Amino acid sequence: MSSPPTSELRAVADALRERDRFLLVAHENPDGDALGSILALKLGLDALGKDSVMFLGGDTGIPQDYELLSLEALRRELPPDAAERVLVALDCASALRMGLDPALLERVPLSLDVDHHHDNTHFAGINLVVPDASSTGEIVRDLLRELKIPLTPQIAEALYVALVTDTGRFQYTNTTPDSHRMAADLMELGVDVHGVFRQLFENVPFIKIQLLARVLERVERYDDGRLTISFISRSDYEEFGADESLSEGIVDHIRAIEGTTVAALVREQLKSEREGIRKVSLRTADDAVDVSVIARQENGGGHRQAAGFSTEQSSEELVAWLRAEIAAQVEAPAH
Repeated sequence: MSSPPTSELRAVADALRERDRFLLVAHENPDGDALGSILALKLGLDALGKDSVMFLGGDTGIPQDYELLSLEALRRELPPDAAERVLVALDCASALRMGLDPALLERVPLSLDVDHHHDNTHFAGINLVVPDASSTGEIVRDLLRELKIPLTPQIAEALYVALVTDTGRFQYTNTTPDSHRMAADLMELGVDVHGVFRQLFENVPFIKIQLLARVLERVERYDDGRLTISFISRSDYEEFGADESLSEGIVDHIRAIEGTTVAALVREQLKSEREGIRKVSLRTADDAVDVSVIARQENGGGHRQAAGFSTEQSSEELVAWLRAEIAAQVEAPAH
């Protein structure tokens, strides 16, 4: 059972009690854990009568899958008084993942880091990092308990989305007995598990299916499946009228291909300040390779089994580099 370090948990809770204005930040290109965590904490702070603003940086929008969450108040621009608020980073392994100028950390009165990535850089003034937690949502749950904030059905739903997505529907190795106990507690608070499942995993836009079909057509396999990789081009998004958020989760279909050790999805960006930059999502089905180690070499990061980074490498260079990095970890030469 994972449990946050008591001193850090109390320090973050005390800061939330004692301060009045907050800027809540989730990582750019958000997933269910980032969005569920930021909303759950926002609702908790609302219950305390605090003034908090949710901010999402980067160019990628909110995936349609998460429309069930009440995220209307999520801002894409910083409030004018951002530097006067306590900054709370949720599910961000480093300052670079916040999608804003890291220099803001030096200007705010206090910064808090609530996260479960094992490669977290502890970039904030107070860092509540629990690597063996299933999700950041699990840590937010513990934080709300420490603050003695009752979990409303809306908070419970946000936490459940964080939990069910980051555990891969309770299939990934980060799933623990406490994950299931937490899920049971949230169900007892009224979470419509079937409704959440339908919205997240079975309400797929046809455009996304078209994009997935294109990705599967392009699958390339190397070294007996040690690396299975595919690509999305800018023209693919334009052809189907899709935005980048629709690529969320597609890499998991690549990971599911029999014999795959590491799955990679390489995506061109519809909007980018720099030409030639592509995003790479990495997934692995077991512990043979720690993909976060690979991602960090390109200033990315993530979990052992799920990580990502941006790169200027050509497709040929990227494939060769990934094959070598994977081979180095499994101690077998690529061929």
